[in-house]
Amino acid sequence: MARPRICLIGPGAPSSNPRLVKEADALAGAGYPVRVVCGTGHSLGTDLDDELFRARGWQVVQVPLGAKWQRAARVLRQRAAAALVRRGLCHTRSVAAWAESELVVRLARAAAAEPADLYIGHYLPGLCAAFRAARRHGTKFGFDAEDSHVDELPDSPEHRNRRAARESLERGLLARCSHLTASSPLVAGAYERRYGRRPAIVLNVFPRSEAPREPVPTAYLKGEGRPTLYWFSQTVGPGRGLEAVVAAMGLMVTPVVLHLRGVPAAGYRERLDAHAAAHGVRGRIVWHPAAAPGEMVRLAGAFDLGFGTETGFTPNNSIALSNKIFTYLLAGVPVVLSRTPAQARLAGELGDAVALVDLGRPGKFARALDALVLDRDGLARRREAAWNLGRNRYNWDVEQKAFLASVGAALRD
Repeated sequence: MARPRICLIGPGAPSSNPRLVKEADALAGAGYPVRVVCGTGHSLGTDLDDELFRARGWQVVQVPLGAKWQRAARVLRQRAAAALVRRGLCHTRSVAAWAESELVVRLARAAAAEPADLYIGHYLPGLCAAFRAARRHGTKFGFDAEDSHVDELPDSPEHRNRRAARESLERGLLARCSHLTASSPLVAGAYERRYGRRPAIVLNVFPRSEAPREPVPTAYLKGEGRPTLYWFSQTVGPGRGLEAVVAAMGLMVTPVVLHLRGVPAAGYRERLDAHAAAHGVRGRIVWHPAAAPGEMVRLAGAFDLGFGTETGFTPNNSIALSNKIFTYLLAGVPVVLSRTPAQARLAGELGDAVALVDLGRPGKFARALDALVLDRDGLARRREAAWNLGRNRYNWDVEQKAFLASVGAALRD
């Protein structure tokens, strides 16, 4: 008997969405025929995507942007839809979908070009495309809520209409979803409170195969060089707590070095370097280029402390758990987390592998970091605790079971 066919849909390039890639790998590994429909034009270029596609057990369809005049027409339509939504003039599903992305229709057409038994959308454009493709073939669709998308917008009068449009869009579609997952307990709770449906929780963790074979002491733990702090993201920019880290560095007894990996937002590298100079730590920020998603765990293992300094700048930022936390754990790197609701809740499960800090209290932040790095034996114990958590609990080999169970239940229902 033929296995059910599954199509995953995301608006961005796969190298910008490791979660979609992991889901495709898990489904293919479970024997499902898998097709991935995605966008192109990621800022890091196509090299990372080309590398990612090699030796994958699933088919990829990248939706081209088309001729310049075609894209210009789509962008104008998207901007017009977004303007209507901002003014509260129209909340129809079609307009709300166009307001989210110019690629919704193209993604839906590419996804519907081949029938699937289950279409799974990522992000709101992927959800809309999955619904349209499933309706075309009379099959099922699902949604992976990497974030609480309504709560990505501040809860303020300025964003009221956009939040309402997103909520209306999700409310109409999620009631019909056969499969629904979320990336953190608090994101799942937000969806349950808003729509009365509890998503299955699938943390944004990574395969054990991406980890080093064994924990390796850092240069500092071997008595070579200064302690190293590490933070990474696709884009390195404001609103992520890095300014607070630099301010704390200036108050520390220990001359630590901060390593950053990713593409700096326009002008941000210069601003952060100037901020470092103002706090007396000029030259103690090291910038690294972006790297392939499959390399991030291995690269993190060289550093003494990994940082998850979310500021709660939106409601979603307060309830989300970023993938960097689980990257550090799988690499055997202790994590320093800001006290957002989601991270404070997770910290209760991480024991010695975590330290919670208050970004708004630089002196206390600095003392906490000094205490961590000056106690080398304690730092080595924390590293072992992180390694054990990454190997035994917080990895995709374990977490994919919840994802596959949700998919299986959707197909059986």
